[in-house]
Amino acid sequence: MPVIEVHGLAKAYGKQRAVEDVSFEVQRGEIFGILGPNGAGKTTTVECIAGLRTRDAGTVRVLGVDPERDRDAVRRSVGVQLQNGELPEKLRVGEALELYASFYPEPASSAELIEVLGLGTVVNSYWGVLSGGQKQRLSIALALIGGPTIAILDELTTGLDPAARRETWDLIEGVRDRGATILLVTHFMQEAERLCDRLAVIDHGRVAAIDSPAGIVAGIETEQRMRFRPSVPLDENLLTDLPEVTELVRVGEQWQLRGTADLIWAVTSVLARNGIVAQQLRVEQPSLDDAFVAMTARPAKEQDR
Repeated sequence: MPVIEVHGLAKAYGKQRAVEDVSFEVQRGEIFGILGPNGAGKTTTVECIAGLRTRDAGTVRVLGVDPERDRDAVRRSVGVQLQNGELPEKLRVGEALELYASFYPEPASSAELIEVLGLGTVVNSYWGVLSGGQKQRLSIALALIGGPTIAILDELTTGLDPAARRETWDLIEGVRDRGATILLVTHFMQEAERLCDRLAVIDHGRVAAIDSPAGIVAGIETEQRMRFRPSVPLDENLLTDLPEVTELVRVGEQWQLRGTADLIWAVTSVLARNGIVAQQLRVEQPSLDDAFVAMTARPAKEQDR
């Protein structure tokens, strides 16, 4: 049984329709990611799921209940870290954790969260003097302090340095391994590939695709790219005559090629037949980044709006 069910979700702010028709389900124990460009409707979607926004249409169920009608039940079971959360300026880090822990019958260990998220040096500092990255770490700790059944994390590692980002990924995987379900909004492709079992790509307020990261990459037609240095001088006609090659550029002693899905096989085969070794060979496979751009690319005029 899904722990989150969203069907036909719609939300508008005046004349601007933030979410048009979003539907997906999140299974118990998975890390489900939401990707999309700025303004695609990601944050509005998760705020409706958390019961923080009133939807205009559609149905939402979290652990079997409507988050608008039964907010107390949802808050007891769902931890939320929002992109722009705020606390009182004079509230200390340790006090915030103690306060939030008091809301739950069996809270997680504050000491463990402080250690893992690197908050030890600021545990007695006021919220108002924290850096952006420190505020982000505290927001994550507050979302996890209740030992939630579901954790909703919006732009989880924004503001964190690469080392802290990887430590936070380890923490989130540990939370999932202990039985929690994670709904993750992110714009870091590496984060999505590392953490997410499945992804929903949202664009213009609608779901463009739902699949595993690998499935989303496999579902689009993207060009292959490769570069190499031939072991002997090369007649470029050997490559340009191949139907799989769409672009050929020589940079110094290296050849750079773009082409269809069979590019690598076609090029290596013709080189082998002519006794040429492809030295310093580098192959660039389609990535989640490529798939994301292909699904959400917008005309220049629309980007300027």
